[in-house]
Amino acid sequence: MRSIPAFGLAALLLVTGCAAAPEPSALRAATSAPLTVKTTGDALHSANITHLANVPPGAPLDGPQSWGTDLAFQDDHAFVGNFDGFTVLDVSDPARPSVVSRVLCPGEQNDVSVSGNLLFLSVDTPRGGPGCGSGPRDEEDEGEGWEGIRIFDITDKTHPTFVSAVATECGSHTHTLVPGRNADTLYLYVSSPGPVPGTPTCSGPHEGISVVEVPTGNPAAARVVSQPVFSTTGGREGGCHDITAYPEKNLAAAACFGDGILLDISDRVNPRVIQHVRDEENFSIWHSATFDNAATKVVFSDELGGGMSATCDRDTPENHGANAVYDLGEDRTLTLRGYFKIPREQEPGENCVAHNGALLPVPGRDIMVQSWYQGGVSVWDFTDAANPREIGFFERGPIDAAAGSWSAYYYNGHIYSSDITRGLDVLRIDDPLTDPAKKVRTKALNAQTQVSYPE
Repeated sequence: MRSIPAFGLAALLLVTGCAAAPEPSALRAATSAPLTVKTTGDALHSANITHLANVPPGAPLDGPQSWGTDLAFQDDHAFVGNFDGFTVLDVSDPARPSVVSRVLCPGEQNDVSVSGNLLFLSVDTPRGGPGCGSGPRDEEDEGEGWEGIRIFDITDKTHPTFVSAVATECGSHTHTLVPGRNADTLYLYVSSPGPVPGTPTCSGPHEGISVVEVPTGNPAAARVVSQPVFSTTGGREGGCHDITAYPEKNLAAAACFGDGILLDISDRVNPRVIQHVRDEENFSIWHSATFDNAATKVVFSDELGGGMSATCDRDTPENHGANAVYDLGEDRTLTLRGYFKIPREQEPGENCVAHNGALLPVPGRDIMVQSWYQGGVSVWDFTDAANPREIGFFERGPIDAAAGSWSAYYYNGHIYSSDITRGLDVLRIDDPLTDPAKKVRTKALNAQTQVSYPE
C-alpha cells in the first residue's frame, strides 16, 4: 500500500491542521486526538467511515480510458459522468445501488449536471460533430469541429435521449447551473481553458466564460447569450476551470487557473467581477471553489500537476496542491486565513492533489468532503478557518496509472465517490461532528450550484 515514512505509523494517524509557512513534509503537526485507522480489503479508512458498496464500470463504459468523472443527484438517482458517456443509478438503497442505464456518448470530460428532466454534459475536446456518434475531430479535416454542451432528456431514465448541443468557445471543461428568475429559464456558466493556438474552436483570446441560456420548455433552443471577460491580466492560462455559484446569495466563486475570482451574479447573463485573489507562492492551478453555508468563507483548491502528478509525497510543500480557506467579509472582500492538505503521505507514483468536493449539511459547522485522486476521500472541518483538520478518510492502495477519486459529495446521508477506474463507491460516516447532516434531505444536488441548508 502507500509508504509509511521513517517517523512511523503513529505519525501517519495524526489529525492535522495547517501551518502559516510551507514545510517540505507531507505530514502535519497534530491538532486533535489521533484518528483510528482500519483496513478493509485494499483500503485504509478511519474508523468512522464504512465502505457500503461499489458499482464497477460496465459495458459500454468500460474501455481503456472510460474514466469516471463528476457526479450529480436527483431524488433517488445518481448520475455519473464518464469520458465515454454517463451512467444513471438508482441509489434509493445506498448500500445496494443499481444501474438504470448506461449511455455511450464519448467526449472528454463529460462532467454532468441535472435539472428537472434535463441532463447536461461538458465536452472540451473537438469532435467531428455534436452528436454522440461523432468521433474525435481529424486534425487534417478542414472543418471547424465541435465542442461545448450536450443536452439530454432524462424523463425516461432507462432511455435518456439526446436533444441538442451548444457549441461554446474553447469547449466546456466544466459547467455550472444557475437558475433564472423563474422556472422557464436556466443558465449554464461554461468554463474552459484556452486559447489553444491552431485549434479552430479555441483560437483565442479566451479570458472568460460562455453563458448558455436554456429555455427549459424548449431546450433545443439553448444558445450562448453572453461571453463575459473576467481577466485580461495575463494569468497562467486563459479562461476558467470551475465556477461555483450560490444563487441565493447572488455570488459565485470562479477558479480561473491563475486567479480566484469573486463574482456578483445578480445579473445572471452578465456576472460582474468583485475581486481577484492570487497566491503566487503556494497555488499553481486554481481548480475549484466552495462557499460555506453562510457565505462567510470560500475554499479554493489548487490542482498542482493537473491531477496527474504525485503532490502528496514528503518532497512537496504542505501548502502546495492543497486548499486555501478565505474569509468573505460583509464588504464582500476575500482574506486568506489558512490551508489544508491531507495528512497521509502517498507513494511517489500516486497521482494525488486536491480535487472535487462539497459541503456536508452540518448546522453550525463548516465541514466538506473532497476527493484527492489516489489520496482517496477526505472529510475535513474548516470551522476554524486558520486551523482546518481532517476528521475522516477512505483511500485504496496505489495503482500504477492515473486513478483514484475524481469527485466526492455528500447526498442524503451518504458519501458518493466517482472513482476514475473503479466506478462508484458509497461510504457512510458516523461521527458526532457529522451525524446532524443525516437529518437533512434534499431533492437534488449539483455540487457547483450551492443551495443553503437550515442552520
